Amino acid sequence: MSDEPVFHNSIEYIQRKINDILSKVSQDEIDYIKQLFFNANHVFVYGAGRSGLVAKAFAIRLVHLGFQAFVIGETITVPVAQGDLVVIVSGSGETIPAVMTAEIAHNLGAQVISITGKRNSDIARYADSTLFISAGCNEKERKRYAPLGTLFEASVWVLLDGLIADLLQGKQETEENMRKRHATLEQ
Repeated sequence: MSDEPVFHNSIEYIQRKINDILSKVSQDEIDYIKQLFFNANHVFVYGAGRSGLVAKAFAIRLVHLGFQAFVIGETITVPVAQGDLVVIVSGSGETIPAVMTAEIAHNLGAQVISITGKRNSDIARYADSTLFISAGCNEKERKRYAPLGTLFEASVWVLLDGLIADLLQGKQETEENMRKRHATLEQ
C-alpha cells in the first residue's frame, strides 16, 4: 500500500485543472448567455447522470434568484415553449436523451444553451450558444485523481455558480432576497 497522500493530491489536482479549464471561458460568452436568461420566460435545465445533478443544483440557485426554473423530466415541469431557455449539460454532447431534448426544444422555438466537453457534438448542433468545457486530458494523474467525468462535472458546477453570481449582480438581487426564496421547511 502506498503512503502517497491521495486525498490532498487529488484536491490540489482537481482545483488546478478547474482553474485551467475555466480560464478558457470568455466573458463575451458569459455576457451573451446572461442576456438569454434575462430574456427568457422560463428556464429549463437537463442533464443525465452526474451532469444532471449539476444541472439540478443550478436550477435550485436559479429559483433562489427568482427565475421560473424547472428540471426537464420532473413531474411538475411546465411545457417548454417559444421564448423559454433550455440549458443542457452533457460531457459527451452525445447522450441520446440530451440530444433529443436539445432538438425538441430547438424545434419548439426555445433558446438552447449546451454545455459540453465536445465542441462539435450533436447537442451543439441544436444550440444557440455552446459553452465548450475542455476537460478532456490524458494525463496519468487524471485517471488517478479525477476519474471519468470528474473534471467536466466539477468545472461545470463552478462555472454555473459563477454565472449565478453574475446573474445576481445583473438582477440587482441580494443574498438576503435569495434566502427568502430558499426552502423554508429546512430552516
